[in-house]
Amino acid sequence: MKKTMILYAVLACFLLCGCQAFEKKQQSGAAVELNGHYLYRSTLDSLTLGMNSEDSLRAAQQFIRQWAQDILLYDEAASHANQQIETMVEDYRRTLYAQAYEERLVDRRMSKTIMDSTVNAFYQQMPERFKLDESIMKGMLVVVPSDAPNIPKLRQWMAAQSLDKIEKYVYQNASGYELFVEQWKTTTDIIRLLPVERAELEAKLKSSNHIEVTDSTKMYLLQITDKYMRGDAMPIEYARPEIEKIILNARQVEFMRKERERLYNEAIQERKIHFYE
Repeated sequence: MKKTMILYAVLACFLLCGCQAFEKKQQSGAAVELNGHYLYRSTLDSLTLGMNSEDSLRAAQQFIRQWAQDILLYDEAASHANQQIETMVEDYRRTLYAQAYEERLVDRRMSKTIMDSTVNAFYQQMPERFKLDESIMKGMLVVVPSDAPNIPKLRQWMAAQSLDKIEKYVYQNASGYELFVEQWKTTTDIIRLLPVERAELEAKLKSSNHIEVTDSTKMYLLQITDKYMRGDAMPIEYARPEIEKIILNARQVEFMRKERERLYNEAIQERKIHFYE
């Protein structure tokens, strides 16, 4: 600790001599002072934790120099600030406070519960808003070596969704397996999993629920259990996250409108606002 304190003192003298740093009473825990701004030992300790003496000295020296330059630049800029900048700073400060208060208020007091009936009503009122930009599907994908046994049987099991038989086969023969019968995947998701171009995949989806693609060593078998093509209306379960976001945003706007109105009315009643003729 004594060695560290000596290091900070040496650095401070080296970097800030002539800046009034040592003409003022030292603030508790401070390593460096400049124009009323303080850099604390705890900050430098965390910066140099685990370093050897040479690296600690170099890192602390660089950090203090950068910190001092930032302070001096800020103070110089502040001394030449005009009223327009002061107004901008005050407006930004007010906005930050208001946003932080609004977030806390919404988090604590606004209901986040959205009933199924509300989602359904919104979906029915705006069907054109929920069109698919790309096809989506549910199903399963099995990847096997090109010479894997019993491929015809595997096709039958996949078509019948015989999961027990499929999983037993996968365990013994497959190099890849993905089951997504309860989860929607987009064409973008699927083309990351098998060697096929988007246009080819879209064309195959239109004509069949079973798609096979091969490369030099593997066969990719994709069985579709449910699908919606690009341009179709989204299934409501797929659209729900977007609908909930829209509803919550609208609810928040209305919640804060009422809160602003309440604060204004209270200020009027308590004569906090004075109108001058």
